[in-house]
Amino acid sequence: MLVTRTKSKIWNHNTNSPKFSCPSFKDIQTLFSDDSNCNSPTPNKKPNIFHRVRRVSAVLRALSVRPGPDLPLKTLLPQPESNLKETRKSEPLIQIPGAEKKIVIYFTSLRVIRSTFDDCKAVRTILRSFRVSIDERDVSMDSGFMEELKTILGIREKTKPSLPRVFIGGRYIGGAEEIRQLHEAGELKKYVEGLIPADLSTCEVCGGHRFILCDECNGSHKYYSEKGGFRTCTSCNENGLIRCPSCYYAPITL
Repeated sequence: MLVTRTKSKIWNHNTNSPKFSCPSFKDIQTLFSDDSNCNSPTPNKKPNIFHRVRRVSAVLRALSVRPGPDLPLKTLLPQPESNLKETRKSEPLIQIPGAEKKIVIYFTSLRVIRSTFDDCKAVRTILRSFRVSIDERDVSMDSGFMEELKTILGIREKTKPSLPRVFIGGRYIGGAEEIRQLHEAGELKKYVEGLIPADLSTCEVCGGHRFILCDECNGSHKYYSEKGGFRTCTSCNENGLIRCPSCYYAPITL
């Protein structure tokens, strides 16, 4: 037997169908739509893959800086500018006596560590561009400069401080990163205002090297005595050099 199919007379009423079939009434239909339709919540869309990664990264950052028993929560919150100024004032001020009108930089001219050598070279170039008086103290030429720097910074351990270290107007400023930031922001110029202008002439005694050979040992760091034989020269450093009496500044006394 053949089963005949009859057309259904049930009409499917779509509530979301437009009220007007004429395309010219689209704007009118939008203006006169019910408030309920306008305020109806939009269907929830699944978050994009980039949004998921962003959320996971935020959660991981929150967990990584979660305060522990030794870290109070207030240290994680942003502090107002007034509190930052008070914190800076409360920090101990590191100064060099007798260097109020010049720049003092502790650096190294050795290329043993390339990054340190590059930082020292970059900082010296930046400071020399201001054409002010600079006292350059090379720790590779005289190890006494390193001991002097450790005493100024209050370092009593055997570890050596990183280089370079810059003092402007007798006040400790920082290392290579601090000098770069101040120079890029245009603030370094304010620090060097009022300092003694640089003397661009070359010293006739040392030729600008700021060290000369010791007269007692002729640079050997040893001398011969009839009673005791060879002895270590106490007038020069470990390299057999003494500071140029013509252009070098007097050592700092702390």
